[in-house]
Amino acid sequence: MDINSTLNDVLVKLFRNINTIEEQAMRTDEYKDVTTNDMHVIEAIGTGEQKNMTTVAKALHVTTGTLTISINSLVKKGYVSRVRSEEDRRVVLISLTPRGREAFLHHRRFHEQMIESVVEDLSEEEKQVLEKALRRLNNFFLSKIN
Repeated sequence: MDINSTLNDVLVKLFRNINTIEEQAMRTDEYKDVTTNDMHVIEAIGTGEQKNMTTVAKALHVTTGTLTISINSLVKKGYVSRVRSEEDRRVVLISLTPRGREAFLHHRRFHEQMIESVVEDLSEEEKQVLEKALRRLNNFFLSKIN
């Protein structure tokens, strides 16, 4: 098999499995009600300052209406809080609750373990080549979104 076929095979399998693997890693007894999509929303909200819906929707490349559906679910599950801005009552601000921050950190630990397992035996040069290749791949995907 040539390198292009091998890379195609690896990438197709990786993309096919990544959601399943990530969801299985998240599906602990404590977070059994969190879907992969929920985690992506939680990750986009982050643990910093409150964010408005438009900012989070843009980060996720979804409409504000689509995000609203996810936020409604996460509010009911206790992971996200939603309040109206004091300056402009039309603006809805969202942030993670303590439970949401715990889920965020749980997800971050999974990603840290994943990255560590990928780079642990690579030289600095190999890490730089991998980073360059993954940035190019990401840029390719981003060009297809916009």
